[in-house]
Amino acid sequence: MNATDVDWKSVLRWSLRGLLVLALLLLAGSGYVVYRTVWGTPLRFSDLLMRQAADYVLERPQLLTQIGILDGAWYDFSSGKLDPYSLAERRRRFAQLRRFEAELAAWDRSGLSEEDKLSYDTVHWSNVRALADEKYPWLGADNKPYPVEPVFGVQKELPFFLLTVHQIKNERLARHYVERLKALGSIIDAVRLDVERQAREGVIAPDFVIDASVVQMKALIAPMPGKNPLVTHLANRTAAIGLDGAARNRLIDGAVAALNESVYPAYRRLIAEQEALRTRATHEAGIWRLKGGSAYYADQLQTLTSTDLTPDRIHALGLREVARLTAEADGVLESTGLSQGSVGERFARLMADPRFLYPDTEVGRAAQLARYRQILGRMQHLLPKAFAVMPKMALVVRGAPADLEAQLPPGHYERGTLDGSRPGVFYVNLRNPAVTPMWAMPTLAYHEGIPGHHLQFAVAAANGDLPPQRRLAYFPAYSEGWGLYAEYLAKEMGLYAGDPYGDLGRLRSELLRAARLVADTGIHAKRWSREEAIAYLQETTGIPAREAASEVDRYTVWPGQACVYTVGLMTILELREKAQRTLGPRFDLKDFHAAVLNEGAMPLWLLRHSIDGWIAEKLAITATAVPR
Repeated sequence: MNATDVDWKSVLRWSLRGLLVLALLLLAGSGYVVYRTVWGTPLRFSDLLMRQAADYVLERPQLLTQIGILDGAWYDFSSGKLDPYSLAERRRRFAQLRRFEAELAAWDRSGLSEEDKLSYDTVHWSNVRALADEKYPWLGADNKPYPVEPVFGVQKELPFFLLTVHQIKNERLARHYVERLKALGSIIDAVRLDVERQAREGVIAPDFVIDASVVQMKALIAPMPGKNPLVTHLANRTAAIGLDGAARNRLIDGAVAALNESVYPAYRRLIAEQEALRTRATHEAGIWRLKGGSAYYADQLQTLTSTDLTPDRIHALGLREVARLTAEADGVLESTGLSQGSVGERFARLMADPRFLYPDTEVGRAAQLARYRQILGRMQHLLPKAFAVMPKMALVVRGAPADLEAQLPPGHYERGTLDGSRPGVFYVNLRNPAVTPMWAMPTLAYHEGIPGHHLQFAVAAANGDLPPQRRLAYFPAYSEGWGLYAEYLAKEMGLYAGDPYGDLGRLRSELLRAARLVADTGIHAKRWSREEAIAYLQETTGIPAREAASEVDRYTVWPGQACVYTVGLMTILELREKAQRTLGPRFDLKDFHAAVLNEGAMPLWLLRHSIDGWIAEKLAITATAVPR
């Protein structure tokens, strides 16, 4: 980086340190450059993206914490706040996106470098897709159909954020944790008012969504405040960092008071509202039942898959993939002696086989956690076989917060900070170890950890040449497609050689993702009932009724998201096959992976363009090489 570059942290700190820093910069003779970068039209396109990124994150305290740039420092102004929640905030954010778009339009794209064109297209497409939600005024202030729901709802996500993302590393961060607890009640009240506004517009969550949300919230406020994990977590962390006894007690007392006076009453009001709405709720799961719901679903598919695939085409794709994977799984199941019954029935028997289940004891939980660490340790050792760039950010394996286990999947990934001070975390749900049989564990670890989500994020985060929008981006079809590709790649790397059960774990996972295409479009486009979708998943994949119901509830509250995995995987495989076919012996798998990962996450249509450019570049290099 040279003296004229403006890096990510610098842009943020200009805003934070105020006039003193600006005055020093002016005295240093760079006033014009600073003025153009911070207020006017920047001299370089990359500086505009830096400014927009700073503008975006400075108004989102939770995102600042996830990035990890400011928290705990003397100039930390944000880690005691939560993101505002209101219709006014929704309108303000749409206005911000329109301003960003106007600033992009002022640049002549044709004059940009190829790298900047890629950034331009990524940011522009993201803005346009985000603005598409503006035409659905019945959405919640967070642009979700149902802000209160058991899978991704605000009432669940905020406590999880406090327990897992907000780091308590010093007294300042401990104080800010308590401040966030105090703010939690007002956010929950704001959500309640928003849900009431939606109900007046005819938007009420299905009855089964409300039921699950109420159970979840009642469990959250069941303990005495002093025993609530939101307080015991603070007590444990302040003890771990050696905080002075008197100061620690004041903080704990403040947290208890926050729950007593603000958080618990707000949750009780939200529970009462949900129970009142329950009398007006229907049992229909599909978004089609809402005004403009079918158009919204089509929009969501475009945004989430970053393709032009229609519900009908995705449904048909899912049916074809289910048939292909069912046939492949049938052969592997037969090789293990499981030949009787449908593939779904045989998977169900295999999932219940006690040979492959850890006991539901503390010893069993510890053994399962240790096994995950062993699986990822082995993959870490083998990564150089397929990747040229290793993740610099650490990956750790932890048990999920005990109080949230009932609402969490078997495993999920929480990405670390840009500077690596907080590692990436693979959270394992240890509530019932038997939910994930031993033969299914490697596939889950590869998807969430390495070479899946952690590797993808860590490689992009470490590329300081990319603007923040690309280092931090999450495009569902790209990221989840890569996670599913990581599962597929493990087989190619020989990790299931001589292990048909491990391969069945991979096949069952891919089969479930293909079945999701059918069930998601079935619910939201073909008007399937919740029960029809549950039965389809059980019959096709063999998953238990409870797990199938959880899957369907997830599709209900986030229409279209379940479609991204298979669409993303098939796109990556299609591009890899094209590169192999075009480059022939010049194809190198490590180079291909670098081409996919080094540029950061992006829409699938843009990934196609990027890989086509990479292929053309490889051909040009070969064509101009002169034999010696």
